[in-house]
Amino acid sequence: MADIKYYDVILKPVVTEKSMNAMAEKKYTFLVHPDANKVMIAEAVEKMFPGTKVASVNTMNLDGKTRRRSSIRGVIFGKTAKMKKAIVKLTEDSAEIEVFQGL
Repeated sequence: MADIKYYDVILKPVVTEKSMNAMAEKKYTFLVHPDANKVMIAEAVEKMFPGTKVASVNTMNLDGKTRRRSSIRGVIFGKTAKMKKAIVKLTEDSAEIEVFQGL
């Protein structure tokens, strides 16, 4: 596995209606590096957002979607990149993550 630093683990937050509703339960959703494991994700959240304590991490691997486009030779099929999504649950005494405030 590649040497992944903690600042390379979290790629971006997921901002959807479902993920915003989960914030009431202190659950935050992020797109993460496909090679990151749960321990690396928990460590990255605690280092990047001071005052946070991770209770649990749930991950899911998302396969790339099939896309098609027309060309001179007919229809060409391809796939988008694979992604990994992580839902991080914080402890009750943990601080809120500031990235999501004001959304």
